[in-house]
Amino acid sequence: MHVVLAERRHQLILRALRSGGPASVTDLSEQLGVSPATIRRDLVKLEEDGLLTRVHGGAVVEEGDQPFAEVAEVRVSEKDAIAECAAAMVADGQTVLLDIGTTAFRLARQLHGRRLTVITSNLVVYEELADDEGIELVLLGGMLRREYRSLVGFLTEDNLRQLHADWLFLGTSGVRPGGQVMDTTVVEVPVKRAMIKAGDKVVLLADAAKFPGTGMAKVCDPEDLDVVVTNAPADPVTRSSLEEAGVEVVEAGKVQQ
Repeated sequence: MHVVLAERRHQLILRALRSGGPASVTDLSEQLGVSPATIRRDLVKLEEDGLLTRVHGGAVVEEGDQPFAEVAEVRVSEKDAIAECAAAMVADGQTVLLDIGTTAFRLARQLHGRRLTVITSNLVVYEELADDEGIELVLLGGMLRREYRSLVGFLTEDNLRQLHADWLFLGTSGVRPGGQVMDTTVVEVPVKRAMIKAGDKVVLLADAAKFPGTGMAKVCDPEDLDVVVTNAPADPVTRSSLEEAGVEVVEAGKVQQ
């Protein structure tokens, strides 16, 4: 349990430093409600991982950090459990649409050796699957967002209007108590909406930190989803909102009947 809590703290520390600039150990301790000694240990670990720089009495996130690379190091085991569960839903011969983001990348790693068509605007997914000859790989066009390793814009959306997938595996930065799927980056929302229209079955991949998570831009309502795969029970209000909308909530690691 402590591992999950530590990873959650690490995420919050990085977010605080990105949004507010350098912060002292005391500030971070008060914000997160933990002891200064705990914050110091967290900062040592995050500096070892190359995610921040410790300065006298606190820490700073260097400008130019790679958001994808940063997020990719957070909650890997949780994302892998979700990815494994999601991969098991897909039958050979089907077409899979993978969203941008790190959880979709973890899912791509689970698809090696399968006979599938994979459509994506996620360059890390492309790099992961490019040499797997059993997979027909379709890369969507668009404007390159280097730091997020993705393609976005009207070209991406136009491509999606010409395509159809059996499954869409969608990422998110947050799920509100009402079940609304949110994103922090406005430019990604039209692409995600176009993906939803292109997918027969829409599966949201959301680890525990995404309830409620972050994001000011609404991607879709719960009615647009078919399944949510998570690694922990969603809070009762959110779970109720999802189930009322007809969404199946699957907990990764639990045996499904």
